[in-house]
Amino acid sequence: MKKLYGTVVPIITPLTEADAIDIESLENLVDHVIDGGLQCLYPCGTTGEMMYLTVEERKLVAETVVRKTAGRVPVFVHVGAWNQTDTIELAKHAAEIGADGIGVVTPAFYLLSDQGLIDYYVAIARSVPEDFPVYMYGIKQNAVNDLNKYVCEEVAKQCPNVIGVKYSYPDMTRLQELMTVKDGAFDVLVGPDHLYDSKHIDREILRNAPCELHIILNQHMD
Repeated sequence: MKKLYGTVVPIITPLTEADAIDIESLENLVDHVIDGGLQCLYPCGTTGEMMYLTVEERKLVAETVVRKTAGRVPVFVHVGAWNQTDTIELAKHAAEIGADGIGVVTPAFYLLSDQGLIDYYVAIARSVPEDFPVYMYGIKQNAVNDLNKYVCEEVAKQCPNVIGVKYSYPDMTRLQELMTVKDGAFDVLVGPDHLYDSKHIDREILRNAPCELHIILNQHMD
């Protein structure tokens, strides 16, 4: 199964003056990021304002990005939504259109138990093909619910296609704990911008910034 790597770009969702998805600008953005040398695309994430988009708009964004990328770099579509039904619909859609994998944010607004989070992620992961990669996504400052090692370990144990986590809360201790899931085989993507240059993290980063800057930084970190 494919994994995210390098600088993963959570691209914005451009809109027209009429509040419709700006397809032309989105296609130009895809080319700009890929031509700039960055490694992976992550549409409909927090930066893409996914919770403000309808399910149909999110499908249109995903289809546009996958089509325009045309296999040049991996595309992992974020599919987490306000409810499990919409999340599963978006997850299945991402698999059907040829995305390389998906990201799934925790349920938002209402606080869930660890078992509730495990049940949620297992349901999502089992709704797509067993070889289709899934990343969990924690951003508790926005979504209320948090991800810990126990939850990630249990989900990964039940669903082999859950291969990693994007963690966007600035907690170095938690990040280091997550990096021990499955004896270190669980992929960890670091979201907080200010942790980008940390010498303690040798993992993938999700950032929006000039492409040239990331190319230089990645070269020096290698």
